[in-house]
Amino acid sequence: MFIISLRYIASLDEVDRVRPAHFEWLDRQYEAGVFLLSGRRTPPVGGIILARAESREALEAIVAQDPYVKNSVAEVEIIEFEPNKFSEDARALAGR
Repeated sequence: MFIISLRYIASLDEVDRVRPAHFEWLDRQYEAGVFLLSGRRTPPVGGIILARAESREALEAIVAQDPYVKNSVAEVEIIEFEPNKFSEDARALAGR
């Protein structure tokens, strides 16, 4: 499982200009079963995505196609982790 942390490196006006394409990219990843949840950080300095992927390399290839990344309005950190404790509500997210 992975946490994708996006941090804006451009003005919010520039981020907003790319947002529709970013949302389309997000929708494709949800449809493919890669992304589990996502949202904008508070305050709006970036976003967080919870994802499942076959490998880190596979996820890196997906993230490289994010319009935010391609248009240099955000930088990304990918954190890989193995969930071993979770609530009953999160059990399905963890694939358990």
